[in-house]
Amino acid sequence: MPEPVSEYPALRTRHNSRRLMKQAMYKRITSRRSDGRYVASAALALLLIITCSGRELARREASEGLRVLFIGNSLTYTNDLPSLVEAMAKAAGRKRFTHKSVVFGGFSLEDHWNRGDARRAIAEGGWDVVVLQQGPSALPESRRLLIEYTRRFSREIRAAGARPAVYMVWPSTGRPGDFDAVSESYRLAAEDVGGMLFPAGEAWRAAWRRDPGLALYSPDGLHPTMAGSYLSALVIYEQLYEGLLADPRGSRNPGRLKGFKIDLTAEQLDMLWAAAREANERFGRP
Repeated sequence: MPEPVSEYPALRTRHNSRRLMKQAMYKRITSRRSDGRYVASAALALLLIITCSGRELARREASEGLRVLFIGNSLTYTNDLPSLVEAMAKAAGRKRFTHKSVVFGGFSLEDHWNRGDARRAIAEGGWDVVVLQQGPSALPESRRLLIEYTRRFSREIRAAGARPAVYMVWPSTGRPGDFDAVSESYRLAAEDVGGMLFPAGEAWRAAWRRDPGLALYSPDGLHPTMAGSYLSALVIYEQLYEGLLADPRGSRNPGRLKGFKIDLTAEQLDMLWAAAREANERFGRP
């Protein structure tokens, strides 16, 4: 069965939305061709697509700034994650970061696909990156749905001239053993479409290895605190811009981002930056 909503009560109660995941199955069509040359050629073609996409993203950012569309649920809009990334870009003196969000509480990618708002936003065009996010997706059925709908959205994203990205989240405090499965689900979804991967959930774990007492969960046990959102934004920022901000003790202190109050010490900022960098180096897909 899909992840029952009772396993993620914050998504249900806080937003009074439908179940996080709908029960669904699908048949994945795979090629059975075992020709080594065919496989090698396909892998090389995918590598070229990813490399060229990364170069094109860097070129656009340098000349025009970036346009990013976020598609997700409350794990994206809590603490206004897209605007946090924008504030980081401004603090670092980057070109304009333009973003739009299609987010509904408790929505999976299947819900977004069926509703249609996200597909219409993609079709507007002009995006450089489209970020996809749903719930933890630790269970097998949820993983299949994440991969299937990432694939469906990816076709439309690329047709619109953008690159797909997958925003890896985290399990609830009641299911700490799901971290590995969540990470694997999002990794598989990103790899399946040759998309970017923003491993925020792994950054959370990297931060806890440095400071086990760091409060990244809000009291509901699922949504992030401002520190949790800040760390997630660092992960996304570094992937988009291929590098982190200026030194936190310098004049562009990200602890004082315009419009946000982030109560972190310089030592905590250093630690979060290190955690974001570790997660991107080990798990990220640029």
